Parts: sequence; structure tokens; C-alpha cells
Amino acid sequence: MINTQVASREMFLADLVNQCSKLEVANGKGSAYGLQDLRDAATEYVLAASFPTVKDEEWRFTDLSSVLQVPFHVPQSYQSTVKLADIIMPVKNRDDLPLRLVFVNGFYAPDLSTVESAVLPNLPDFYAGNLSNVPEKYRSRITDVLSKHSQQTEVFTALNTAGLADSAVVFVPANVSVEMPIHLLFLTAPGASATMCQPHCSIIAEAGSKVTLIEDYTTIGNLPAFTNAVTDVFVGENATVNHVRLQRETLNVVHIGKSAIEQSRNSSYTCHAISLGGKISRHNLEVFQRGEGTETILNGLTVAFGEQLADTHSLIDFNHPHGTSKQLHKCIVGNKARAVFNGKVFVRKAAQLTDAGQLSRNLLLSPRARVDTKPQLEIVADNVKCSHGATVSQLEDDELFYLQSRGLDLERSRYLLIDAFAAEILNMLPIIGVAKMLSTCVAVQE
Repeated sequence: MINTQVASREMFLADLVNQCSKLEVANGKGSAYGLQDLRDAATEYVLAASFPTVKDEEWRFTDLSSVLQVPFHVPQSYQSTVKLADIIMPVKNRDDLPLRLVFVNGFYAPDLSTVESAVLPNLPDFYAGNLSNVPEKYRSRITDVLSKHSQQTEVFTALNTAGLADSAVVFVPANVSVEMPIHLLFLTAPGASATMCQPHCSIIAEAGSKVTLIEDYTTIGNLPAFTNAVTDVFVGENATVNHVRLQRETLNVVHIGKSAIEQSRNSSYTCHAISLGGKISRHNLEVFQRGEGTETILNGLTVAFGEQLADTHSLIDFNHPHGTSKQLHKCIVGNKARAVFNGKVFVRKAAQLTDAGQLSRNLLLSPRARVDTKPQLEIVADNVKCSHGATVSQLEDDELFYLQSRGLDLERSRYLLIDAFAAEILNMLPIIGVAKMLSTCVAVQE
């Protein structure tokens, strides 16, 4: 007798893979990157894989069974019917973000993007666009990055590769510094039915280069949607990448995101991952240090209210000496929402003199709110300095009383304390306008 639940999971994946197989590579240039071979290998993996359940250790707190009940439609092309208005980035000074790439349902939207039309003084030579328009001199390097997906180990990443038809690409050549932040906006715009989109992003910062990126996910419409995103970041020797990842989709969206980062010798990578939206959201952040003297800074803020479920899994893999990392992840959880944090730091035997610190801090705003936090160190090297810790707390009555004794009402007092808790992360963002906007979003949700 066939287990109907297993059959349902297999049919769900098979249907999505079938729709992905019909996608045409943007402008027919996929052969330049060997995309069809990658897609075929990924399709084979997905069809042989299992849809994750709470019985799987890595997913035991994140139940995706509700996703199986929705017949998602995979758009086959970009339809130019979207009006972005203030959804782009509601900051007071939009000149803070003049370099913008927009992708709608995973497809490049040149009419909504501003990178090519931006007229800026002393703009350095770099490329920001989509896969099919990458200059010939950069294509072999892009192929190297994409080829990492030839061996799949995770079903959602493989599903993204099986439907890889277009990608955001940012290529910063050696010793080039791009001072202006690059805004990558990935917009899910459901049509007449529930929509699944699979954005993909490739970031390459060559040796000695420097770039700041804002990877931004948002949604138009009220129909159910499923965003399955993958981002690859390569940080070359002595290069610096400052990366903001913002997930602010609506509460009828399931968001699964994968960020895979490779750091070369003496490179610096900073990630500010902010999760505000989504009915169910999951971010898998993996950093691999491929040379000695690397520096990794991970700052995370999860805000969940109502019945949201927000899950963050991170990994920092040290494999060379003199590496450093600092990670601070905060969760603000209210109502009946649930947050999950699992942070792994793996220090291999070759990674002597590693200095790694990790801290998970969590604020629960209601008796029914829940957080599951698990900072995790696995150390094989014997000459390291590593630490980790976790705290879970509520708003202090004494602090609320003090603020109210100074003339503030209870609602305003709560907001000030919550804002102060979030500010430690938000104040580290590289763009002040974005930090202020996010602070307002936190207040609105509370």
C-alpha cells in the first residue's frame, strides 16, 4: 500500500520540476554557461530526493506540510505589467540607491531597472545586470561559479537550479571599488493563481575589490506565493563585500532562501540578514573560508508576529589558520509566532588560531511566542579561541514602569524597548535610510 503523504510530496516536486523544464533560458544564451547540463543534473536530483518533513533533523522545527496543499504555478516569462511605486524601497532619499536591478518572478525587468541608465560621476568599470547580457570577458568566471551547482546536496537549491533560466549578476573586477550600493530587488507578483518564483543571484568580487549589495525580496498581491531563492557570493583575495539581505514579503508567502559564500585569503565578508515577512520563511546561510586570514561578520534580525514561522540556519566552515568570525543573531517574537535559529561553527584541524564568537539573543513579547535556538560549535583544531551563547528574555516590568513614570504610555514604552533591542543590528547597516525604514517596519508589526 502506497503512503499517500509520501506520494503527495513526490507529486508536488515532480509537478514543479515539470514546469521548470519548460522554462527557456533568457535570450537563449544558456549554452554559454552549460545551463542545460546543470538543469538536467538538478532535475534528476530533485526527482530522487524527498520533500523535507519535521522528521528530518534540519527541518524538525519547520513544518512545510501546508505548502503541499497549494498548486503553485511557475511563470514562464516576464510580463511587463508591474508598477513598483513605493515598494522599491521606501526611504526618504532614493538617491541613496541609484543602482537598481529588478527581477519579477525570477526574470530580469530592464524597464524597471536603473543600473544601465544611471548617470553617475566616476562610476568604475563593473557589471551589474542579468545572465544573458554578461560581457564576454566575464563569462568564463560566471561559468565557474554556476558549476558549483553540478553536485546537489539539498532539494530546494536543486529545484532552483532545475529552473535556472535567468540570474542577477554582479561582477566587480580586481582592485575596483564600487562606492554606490547596488540594490537587487526580487519581486514576486502572483497572477491569477498561486505563483512560485525562483530568483538566482551570482556575486563575484575579484581580488582587492569592494562592493555593497542590498538583496531585497518583496511581494505584490494577496495570492499565495512561494519564493525559492539562491545566492552565490565569491569574495576574492583581499576583497570586501558588505551584504544586506532583506526579506519583507507578505504574510501569504513561503520563502526559502540559500546564501552560499566562499571567501579567499585575507578577504572580508559582512552579512546583515533581516527577516520581517513571510508566513513561513527559512534562510540557509553558509560561509566557507577558503584561505587564511579571512574575516566573517554575520548580523541577523528576525521579527515574527501573528502566526509567522521564521527559521535561520547558518554555517561558518573554517579550514585555514588565522580566520575570524563574529555572529550576532536577534529574534523578536510576538503573538503566537515562532522563531528558529541554528548556528553552526565548524573549525577543522587545519584552522589553527581561529577566533570565532557567536551569540543568539531573543525577545519574547507574549506568553504564546516561542523561540528554538541552538548555537553550535564543532572544533577539531586545538589552538583556537571560540565562544557561543544564547539568551531568551521578555520586556522587563521595571523598565516599562520607569518609562511610564516619565510620561510615556504603555504602547510607546514597549515600542522604545523593542526598538532599542533591534537597533543594535539595524544601526550596523551600511545605509542609514534603509535602517530607518526597517525600524519603522518593526514598529508597525509590533
